[in-house]
Amino acid sequence: MSVRILALVGSLRAGSHNRQLAEAAVKLAPEGTEIELFEGLAEVPFYNEDLDVEGGVPAAAVALREAAGRADAFLLFSPEYNGTITAVLKNAIDWLSRPYGASAFTGKPVAVVGTAYGQFGGVWAQDEARKALGIAGATVLGDVKLSVPGSVIRFAETHPVDDTEVAGQLAEVINHVTAAVGTVDAA
Repeated sequence: MSVRILALVGSLRAGSHNRQLAEAAVKLAPEGTEIELFEGLAEVPFYNEDLDVEGGVPAAAVALREAAGRADAFLLFSPEYNGTITAVLKNAIDWLSRPYGASAFTGKPVAVVGTAYGQFGGVWAQDEARKALGIAGATVLGDVKLSVPGSVIRFAETHPVDDTEVAGQLAEVINHVTAAVGTVDAA
């Protein structure tokens, strides 16, 4: 069985350590698992129900929904801004949770991981993302966690894929997400 995981990164910065963590996940995906790193979150406008009408949905939001529709599972990479989830990641969750009753997350496992400069690695933001995802209909894998603290120092000269400890933990996360596909009850 082939598994498709859609990766969403909550930072738009080119040198983002969360983006690097997502790139590492793409490289670490085992045979039979494909991780697609969605590249268009910067173009997705803030969710507005007035835009979310037949024939009026912005192309970037359509592309996000189409990518989500192809996915069997999701892996979100969340930095922490002011102690919470980033606007870009929350916006993606909002677009994918609509239209009401047709969430792209329904029946699909989702894990939230990330890295941040602080000593806790972004756990508050990751918890907020899990909360929003659960409300949006996702099957949140609450026990599948990875919070890497001190990103600015830890990844100053080393890409996460070359950090043996982080790469090993990230590979475990991917394996858990992959194993959860097909075990989730599509309510």
